[in-house]
Amino acid sequence: MVIHTLVEALAIVTLVVFAFLGSWRSVLIPVIAIPLSLIGTFLMMLAFGFSINLLTLLALVLAIGLVVDDAIIVVESVNHHMEEGMSALQAAFASARQLANPIIAMTVVLIAVYVPIGFQGGLTGALFTEFAFTLVGAVTISAVVALTLTPMMSAYMLKPVDHAGGDLESRMVLAVDRVMGRITAAYSRSLTGALNYMSVTAVFAALVLCSVYWLYGAAQSELAPEEDQGIILAQSISAPNATLQQKLLYNRQTYETFARHPETETVFQVESTGTSIAGWVLKPWDERKATTKTLQPMIQQELNAIAGQKIVAFQTSPLPGSNGLPMQIVIGTSDGFDKLNEVAAKFLQEALDTGLFIFLNNDLKIDQPQASIVIDREKTSLLGLSMSDVGGALSSLLGGGYVNYFSLDGRSYKVIPQVKQEARLNTDQVLDYYMRMTDGTMIPLSTVARIETKTVPESLNHFQQVNAATIAGVVAPGITTGDAITALKDLAKRTLPAGYTLDFGGASRQYVQESGGFVTTFAFALIVIFLSLAALFNSFRDPVVILLSVPMSLAGALLFISVGIGGASINIYTQVGLTTLMGLISKHGILMLEVANELQLEGKSKREAIVEAATLRLRPILMTTAAMVLGVLPLIFASGAGAASRFNLGLVIATGLAIGTLFTLYVVPTAYVLMGQTHHASKNED
Repeated sequence: MVIHTLVEALAIVTLVVFAFLGSWRSVLIPVIAIPLSLIGTFLMMLAFGFSINLLTLLALVLAIGLVVDDAIIVVESVNHHMEEGMSALQAAFASARQLANPIIAMTVVLIAVYVPIGFQGGLTGALFTEFAFTLVGAVTISAVVALTLTPMMSAYMLKPVDHAGGDLESRMVLAVDRVMGRITAAYSRSLTGALNYMSVTAVFAALVLCSVYWLYGAAQSELAPEEDQGIILAQSISAPNATLQQKLLYNRQTYETFARHPETETVFQVESTGTSIAGWVLKPWDERKATTKTLQPMIQQELNAIAGQKIVAFQTSPLPGSNGLPMQIVIGTSDGFDKLNEVAAKFLQEALDTGLFIFLNNDLKIDQPQASIVIDREKTSLLGLSMSDVGGALSSLLGGGYVNYFSLDGRSYKVIPQVKQEARLNTDQVLDYYMRMTDGTMIPLSTVARIETKTVPESLNHFQQVNAATIAGVVAPGITTGDAITALKDLAKRTLPAGYTLDFGGASRQYVQESGGFVTTFAFALIVIFLSLAALFNSFRDPVVILLSVPMSLAGALLFISVGIGGASINIYTQVGLTTLMGLISKHGILMLEVANELQLEGKSKREAIVEAATLRLRPILMTTAAMVLGVLPLIFASGAGAASRFNLGLVIATGLAIGTLFTLYVVPTAYVLMGQTHHASKNED
């Protein structure tokens, strides 16, 4: 499916370039640049020992939109210079000289975005190291191709447009140019009007900037979106004294519940000491309509009808490194287990009352019946027996150890003395066993012993070297891990006594550990980008102007996430997407400011320079945006394995870049007039 998505993205990008340029010659150059950049990326992956997997293939899908940007910018610039009367060779040289700095700046920005992701620790770093460095290799090679091969191909493949419309290609180019001319003229008028009311634009930008914090806080959060992995597991909890026959009876009902559904491929069950798991393996995605997300609550209702067991249906974690139920809360203390059990039981009930969970189970259960044989030592002594005599008799009757071998038909068999099964079904039957006295007389065990029964914990567990009770469960449909953990932390602050701590295990612990890493990575990438742009532009103010476009794109993406379009949430995939947006949207400001600074050096004012620069760079900005936005559409409409993660990443990039570009076309010019660097005196002026 990912390879299919890769082909779709390549086709879409090709059509986008043709729609904006109208010339098959102009389209052919970026189309050739894409596979060349990807081949170089594969060589880099081979050198670093990377493998072809879902994440590296996902990186290649994104790389198609990234690597074509540089080629598009060069080709558009060559066409622009040819319209001004230059020959193809002259236009290629001029474009290469003019775009060298912007392309280097855009490449540095994208590398600065992905390198911190690649060096991030924890689970996110382990997953996205190959993803990040694959993209670093792709954009680096793309820059080399754009500054070398693309100008060369442009010089020999492009030709001036016949304004008389003598051939089909020229007529198509002229038609596209007329449409783009009207769009450019309309944008120039609207930008001029916006610059007349810069205070309004500045207030709007400030509101968008403030909305990022609110939108991020309003969005649901989880470690990773729930994937349709084609399997639903069911964990059964039986009574502590349930026999194997009873468990097999319940398991049969579970099997029949799964097997009667048409989506069933096969069912497996595992029954061992302390573990009772059933697996419902579904048919492939193209052979069923229902997803695991819709089947899980339905099958849970059916499993609730099975008497004798508590059964919970759940899906395995979409990420490696965790097992068990999705939600695992650990209450730890130095108090005894009796007190801990009271606190944990109360906490469990209050957690259920929140309505955020469909199932919760406490592993600290003081419900295990334990029977002890109490021997009356005085009676035993009066009968001439010792404690070892009584113990030896019980060991022989119940122990199951072999005492000898016997041969039959040439085969050797163990001799195992043990009472029949029907005589050892209940604890009280032990008192009816007979043992031999010293004089050979047989007496029942009840003569010298009695049964005492008490309740003990099924297990005594510890976490971080303290007594602990783990409450494991499944959240209700529509509730994410982040919402549940936030509610549990608030509940713990209100209800847990002093000396009790709240911790997490399994996938919940992964979420808590990984959730704080994104802010650090984002901040580090932002600092690196700022310093890189400051060095490239020889200014501290121009990078600020360029980076003002970042919150514009973040707000656009977070708007759709906070609404929950398609189940989108804040997770490791959307976080990587948000970080990627920082590099993608900065490219627009780089293109505009590079031209605006040059126009200032020619004697124009900042306002005149930015209006002309924004108008001149409108077509490449729209082209690169459309290529990237439409190029990730296959990710948004993907199905099958990994579809949820691809949807989240594609949604963030598509919406953030589209809305961010619209805002950037007005906010960046306004910021440039208000606070941009003045370059009249010298290129080296700071």
